[in-house]
Amino acid sequence: MKKYLAVMLTAAMTFVLAGCGASGESAEDGKSEGVMTYEEYAAADIDTEVVIETYVQAKQSWWEDKATVYTQDQDGAYFLYDMACSEEDYEKLTPGTKIKVTGYKAEWSGEIEIIDAVFEIEEGSYIAEAMDVTDMLGSDELINYQNRFVSFQDMTVEDCGGGAAFLYSWDGSGTDGDDLYFNVSSNGQTYTFTVESYLCDNTTEVYNTVESLQVGDTVDMEGFLYWYEGVNPHITSVTVQ
Repeated sequence: MKKYLAVMLTAAMTFVLAGCGASGESAEDGKSEGVMTYEEYAAADIDTEVVIETYVQAKQSWWEDKATVYTQDQDGAYFLYDMACSEEDYEKLTPGTKIKVTGYKAEWSGEIEIIDAVFEIEEGSYIAEAMDVTDMLGSDELINYQNRFVSFQDMTVEDCGGGAAFLYSWDGSGTDGDDLYFNVSSNGQTYTFTVESYLCDNTTEVYNTVESLQVGDTVDMEGFLYWYEGVNPHITSVTVQ
């Protein structure tokens, strides 16, 4: 379940998530010459080279000159995994920063991402507003919004086993500081959401909030629509009603 076992946490102290006071700045709609639209990117075959322009929404990690970054433009989102990036350039990738990325489209357990990528910083800024996808849960439509910054409303915290509202690691074998897994339901269907510890470590508000959840709580959430053998959002904020 854990893809990033070898990745060093650096983002949790510095990420400024799109959902925390984001204000949807404007950005150019047009693409530079030779750059794909999101529609063209979505239609591209796995393992083919892709060239995109996108905007940093949150940074997950940096390790050995490789960065993992959540990005989005006005039409769709792109998850950049282990992109070539110096530590100096990583510090420049603040939320809203526009980058041109060249890499290869890949798939891992249902997650579509860009690997073996390089990038350059361009002029422009854009921070996405969270898109409410609550009503799409359980539908075939949801995957079309993979990796976007999204929100979920009025969901109920469910039992993870033995009355627990969350687990450290997917099977409960972890400890404080590992990923948090918790179950939430809407319209009679239950889903597993995650606080990804490299993105939001145990010093963050969202991590501490999930640790204090009680089965039966009603919550609103924001995060990135990650995919792992089905929908597995990386949650960045939780509000208990």
